[in-house]
Amino acid sequence: MDPVDVVDPGSAALFDVHGPDDGTLPASSADGGESRGRSGVAAVLFDMDGLLVDTEPLWTVAEHELAASLGARFTPEIKAAMIGHGVDTALPLMLSMLGVPDADPHAAARFLIERTAELFGEPERIVPMPGAVALLDVLAAAGIATALVSSSFRVLMDPVLAAVGADRFAVTVAGDEVSRRKPHPEPYLTAARLLGADPARCVVLEDSEAGARAGLDAGCPTILVPSIPAVVAPPLAAQVTVRPSLHEVTLDLLDILATQAGVQSR
Repeated sequence: MDPVDVVDPGSAALFDVHGPDDGTLPASSADGGESRGRSGVAAVLFDMDGLLVDTEPLWTVAEHELAASLGARFTPEIKAAMIGHGVDTALPLMLSMLGVPDADPHAAARFLIERTAELFGEPERIVPMPGAVALLDVLAAAGIATALVSSSFRVLMDPVLAAVGADRFAVTVAGDEVSRRKPHPEPYLTAARLLGADPARCVVLEDSEAGARAGLDAGCPTILVPSIPAVVAPPLAAQVTVRPSLHEVTLDLLDILATQAGVQSR
């Protein structure tokens, strides 16, 4: 689950998206992804929780603790309903399913974010998902730009970047740096804009249906790698490419999807 906005919505921090320190983009970004002979995919946009790193269990610890503090029990069914949504949408659902709809949502959100940030602060808990590091290495060798795009706040994204390697991403977009989080397309559109790339040639990698919808609505070809076993709803299944893990995400697949999307967008 990704966090709710607990800062002033008018804060300048909402728009402090992160690109390269010198204001320029690497050659693999600025040339639209055509470096080293590839002409299909311009960039790959990674979700974070449950896709790049196995941090959903850390959220689950905090969610169990919150439920217990409210005298309720957190269940797998509640977790499944919350996956891929920011706290602003998932928390009211959680409180309702726990049977405590009148609990203070702001206090609950603050507890979740602060407790999860504590857990994220323990580096040994930040574990890459299977195939994530290998895929990042392959993309770097091919000169294909990458971005990390999450509804999680910067306070949660930075420990992940420290663990995985901040230099692996040309651009990072956190949830408190955009005005609308997933499933709205703004985060992915922001990443594509910062990379100077056509969204149709930016392949989104997501682990949830809500995140996949954000990618599709941004005009990006989208690969869904479910973080929990789930049956993808038929309307969405017809629009995304589903793979069991990042090990099955190849350069050829990325090129094919981006090429097809580019042709369709003309």
